[in-house]
Amino acid sequence: MTTTDLPAAARRPSPPARLKALPPWSLIAAGVLVGGLLGGGYGLAKPPAYTATAYVVAVPTEKSDPASALGFAQAYGRVATQLAVLGDAQVWAGVPVRTLKASVRTATSPDAPMVSITATSARPDLAADMANAVSRALTRHANDTKSATNVELQQFARATKPTEPSSASPAVTGLVGASAGGLLGGLVLLARPRRGSGRDEGRPASVPAPAVAAEAHGQL
Repeated sequence: MTTTDLPAAARRPSPPARLKALPPWSLIAAGVLVGGLLGGGYGLAKPPAYTATAYVVAVPTEKSDPASALGFAQAYGRVATQLAVLGDAQVWAGVPVRTLKASVRTATSPDAPMVSITATSARPDLAADMANAVSRALTRHANDTKSATNVELQQFARATKPTEPSSASPAVTGLVGASAGGLLGGLVLLARPRRGSGRDEGRPASVPAPAVAAEAHGQL
């Protein structure tokens, strides 16, 4: 039976054969396309996040010095997210303590007696309210012990309502996804087995013919 006598379904190449027939760069192109679509879709589906930051500064009194103020600023940065401070801040922010605990972060500088209080929320006005509420509560707790620490905590800058989201835009997440997809496609391209040349495929290894007795006798 010849190949022309076979049905069309039998003559059709199998899916693995069709995949092998694709050019090598198609894996990278497919990875870039799929990764870009997934990254852009993630950026569209995820709600934007807004970030607002308030700053407080530790000021030494007449009985203290700048080094003490710097040390207390480091301590205030660590206690700003503790329950004692967040319990008061929830009244002014209008959100529960668990929301403040998950949304507020603090940072200090080794060179300046300043504490930054950053809040993140899906609502820009709520992000500013939470940052200002925590800075207010921290200032109040620090100044209650001013007579013992000889350091006063003052508000340096209030948090303002952000006008733009701090989270990545769909265009950025799409670019990141496309880059990751292209990299993955390149790795798959490097890892797949190499195809041999068509001329050598299926050809059995040649075995040298045995020498005839006369030739072997002449070589002795």
